[in-house]
Amino acid sequence: MVLKFLKKERLLPFLERLMPKFLLVAPVREDNLTVYRPVKTAAEVAVDAPKSVVPPKEWFFPQTEEIYRYATAKDGLALEENVLAPPAVLFGVRPCDLRSFQILDAAFLQEPADRYYAARRENTLLIGMSCNTACPECFCTAYGISPLKGTGADIHLTDIGTAYLVEALTPKGEEIVLQDPEFYEEKVAGIEEALKAKEEMVTAAFGVQVAVTDLPAKMAALFNHPYWEELSRRCLGCGICTYVCPTCHCFDITDENRGNTGKRLRCWDACLFRDYTLHTSGHNPRHALHQRLRNRFFHKLKYNLDRYGIEGCVGCGRCVALCPVNIDIREVIATVRGLQV
Repeated sequence: MVLKFLKKERLLPFLERLMPKFLLVAPVREDNLTVYRPVKTAAEVAVDAPKSVVPPKEWFFPQTEEIYRYATAKDGLALEENVLAPPAVLFGVRPCDLRSFQILDAAFLQEPADRYYAARRENTLLIGMSCNTACPECFCTAYGISPLKGTGADIHLTDIGTAYLVEALTPKGEEIVLQDPEFYEEKVAGIEEALKAKEEMVTAAFGVQVAVTDLPAKMAALFNHPYWEELSRRCLGCGICTYVCPTCHCFDITDENRGNTGKRLRCWDACLFRDYTLHTSGHNPRHALHQRLRNRFFHKLKYNLDRYGIEGCVGCGRCVALCPVNIDIREVIATVRGLQV
């Protein structure tokens, strides 16, 4: 690991230096919201922007993705695959979203690996950013995620006042940091004190605390509990919780045809939608909303851990903040832990 210090006024020039070789994907402000977008200049980057509404997983797993085009003719079928994976820098990724990439990796990179996801993942340099505070919905610490640690990043930045602590955590990150030594300071006064004060400040900002230990066993015993039907009476089945979740990875495949040509698209899907499990026979094993809502929480709190060995939630709280009927996964966890089998 390489440690350096980058003066704040040098951050944007540092990003500009990367742009001739990499496509820069970074948080920007649009209509008072934070979103991740490819930018043309580093000046567009919203360095201190709040957490994005849609997580940065969209770079690796786009909401709508053209997989290939095809054309039919008398002499056969022509296919043109569309694997878009330019060398890129994904900048400003928060610790909760860094953890989410490990969960997506478990789903998409197991054999047979998804080559569309794998190509983007391989060709992307991850630059993480520590959190300066915690939002009311945040509970990442319940999953052992530190808001100041860059686990999973190639390079991680922590705001320490007048400068950023720069941690190069992988060989790919070290190569980038070491190629431009003139950008960095070797030492910044008061670094230990600044880091300690920041950790105390951010930790104190966390509100609701939940315990997630032993949830899989508890959930298994509550599969048929009436709680899920009670909870579903509030749910609209709108799927917003799945669309803003950094770990959801369900998708649908559809073809669009125009005459002799067409294209195949992969689009995000959601287990809360009735058609998600609808069979061609007309049978639907999860026809009721409470069954679909239960499946979502089981996936986050049990199934993912059972299958991949890693929790399906990172405590980002996006679903908490954006649910129109205020279904709060933290309350669900607390309720499940208190229910009697």
